[in-house]
Parts: sequence; C-alpha cells; structure tokens
Amino acid sequence: MLTSHEITELLQAWSRGDTQALEKLIPLVDRELKKIAHGLMRNERPGHILQTTALVHEALIRLMQGEKIDWQSRKHFFGIVAWRMRQILVERARQENAGKRGKRAEHVELTDTLVLTPEESEELILLDEALSKLARIDERKAKIVEYRHFGGLTLEEVAEMMNLSKSTIEREWRLARAWLKREITESSEDE
Repeated sequence: MLTSHEITELLQAWSRGDTQALEKLIPLVDRELKKIAHGLMRNERPGHILQTTALVHEALIRLMQGEKIDWQSRKHFFGIVAWRMRQILVERARQENAGKRGKRAEHVELTDTLVLTPEESEELILLDEALSKLARIDERKAKIVEYRHFGGLTLEEVAEMMNLSKSTIEREWRLARAWLKREITESSEDE
C-alpha cells in the first residue's frame, strides 16, 4: 500500500504532465473518491439514478480538462475533487430551478439522470451560497463542512486529513453547522 507521500508524488508527476502517473494514481485513490461521492449522494433523494462512479468520473474529467493544478498533497487533491463533485450537484440544482421558471438550462450530460425536487434544488443552492460565504469568513470551517457533508468523511477522517485534533474538528463542525443553519434560515426568510 502506498503512503500519502507516494500519492503526493504521483499527483505532482501528473501536474508535470506525466500521464502514466495519473494511470497509476486513479486505482489508488478510487476507493476514497467513491467514498466522497457516496457521501454526496447520501444527501440526495432516495431512488435517484446517478451513481457514485459517474459522479467521480465527471469530477475527474473536469479536473483533467481544467487548468493545470500544482498538487500540494493528498489532502489538497481530495478537497478539490470533493469541491468539484459539489459543484456538479449544485449546477444540476440550478438547472432544475431555471427549468421550473421557464428558462432554458444549460445541458450537462452526466447529471441528466439526477432528479431533485424543487425543494431539494433550492436547499442545495442555499447551502452552496452559505458555504461559499462561510469560506470567505472562515476557510477551515468551510473545508470541514465540505469534507463531512459532501465528502461523507467521519470526524476522525477529517481530523486526520486536516492534521487537527478530533476535538477541534468537532467544535468547528458544531460552530459551522450552527452558522450555516442561521445563514440559510435568514436567506429563506428574505425570499
């Protein structure tokens, strides 16, 4: 089994354009990526068609097609992939909201099979907006929410990824959830 350091070396080789490094990396991180995707999908309505593997693949495709990233660590990689997955789901929610208002939504091939209720779409958009605002105020709390809520990681796993104590993660998680709840409630009342 490879260490975090070896995974980081493969990520950095990929950043330098080594496609063989990417081919070696994907099988090594696949399980963790699917765990993150499963955490995201756990929050969707029961019975949706989108599979965790499809979400992982779409996020990876966007990473490969996007700007070159200078990977700093395994943690950096998983954080970016979790963020990409979240963006895919938020885009779908925005499309569904636009569709219900009579606007033509942009076509996103992968998520066409995911069906969110109007309420779920609106909740996801409000959460995304609140989380973006939290990231501007306190990036660490926002990362914890992304890892926990969207990545499906346990408190222990988040603590390990962020090199913090479990008690710090628990405290930050509680504070972030309370802040997000207040922010979302206020946003909902303003509409």
